Amino acid sequence: MMRALGLMSGTSVDGVDVALIETDGERIASLGPCLTIPYADDVRRLIRAAFGAELPTDATRAAERAVTDAHATAVRRWSAEQRIALSTIDLVGFHGQTITHRPEKRFTWQIGDGAALARSLGVRVVNDLRSADVASGGQGAPLVPVYHAALARDLPRPLAIVNVGGVANVTWIGADDSLLAFDTGPGNGPIDDWCMRRAGQRYDKDGMLAATGTVDRTRLARFSEHRFFAKIPPKSLDRGDFGDAWAEGLGAADGAATLTAGTARAVALAARHFPAPVVQWVICGGGARNPTLLRAIAEETRGKVVTAADLGWDGDALEAHAFGFLAVRSLRGLPLTFPTTTGAPRPLTGGTLHLP
Repeated sequence: MMRALGLMSGTSVDGVDVALIETDGERIASLGPCLTIPYADDVRRLIRAAFGAELPTDATRAAERAVTDAHATAVRRWSAEQRIALSTIDLVGFHGQTITHRPEKRFTWQIGDGAALARSLGVRVVNDLRSADVASGGQGAPLVPVYHAALARDLPRPLAIVNVGGVANVTWIGADDSLLAFDTGPGNGPIDDWCMRRAGQRYDKDGMLAATGTVDRTRLARFSEHRFFAKIPPKSLDRGDFGDAWAEGLGAADGAATLTAGTARAVALAARHFPAPVVQWVICGGGARNPTLLRAIAEETRGKVVTAADLGWDGDALEAHAFGFLAVRSLRGLPLTFPTTTGAPRPLTGGTLHLP
């Protein structure tokens, strides 16, 4: 077993999650403490200015330096607060910050300097975990299903685990441990953008704004006809593929309510691709902290909806734990992605190892 730190920064650009996991990349011995450090506003602006880039520019270089420094700072703070010396950590799994994801062009970009982070921390670092899959024709996402399967080993099947970040994705786990995974559609991204533009707040805390609004059912019906939902998996999205423009013209609360319903509808529409109905939906990621969204998902799926926390998992740290798990798999040469999760031509490993 190895002690690995997983680092995650999602498309919501909230901040850096740090989490400890003890694993051999197949079994989970223990899930250790975690810490979330929000990005400073200036770092968040630098990252957003780099979104969509496909070539290095001054903007992407500035964003990468800021992201790498923020991750190093977060790890050191985690170490200090938990009183766990970095010398006891075997490996760091560094997801980096996705700024562009265009698998149809065989291109994905997660900024973050793995070599610089390894030097700074004095610990081996594995990063660039998506590129090998995308270069082989896979979607490069979602990456977490193999971790979901390890985490849910003892739960009733079939089961759906939905991670609602900036984009939402689902892992379907069959009774025979078979996996199917894909992006479902928008997650928190459009809701966050709407709240920023129309309500002067970074996100809809506890879904309170949406809870006071009324869903525009006509717009929601049109949204449901988007061609992405009918597309057969594997499929994945860029943060910008679904925006908040379809709510334009509504008031702040009604727009938030309609966009929230859209995220829930997209999750429910994913079930048309499942090989068999699920006994429950497990919601994790930032969306699990939004009671209005959780109610909407339950209404749209007409199923049993629980959160990762309800199962005793740390939903906020789930993806960070996952990237520690994936880093160990990468080090061991084990596959990270599969034909049924990303559309890879065969089970593929990935990642780049950096020595301190």
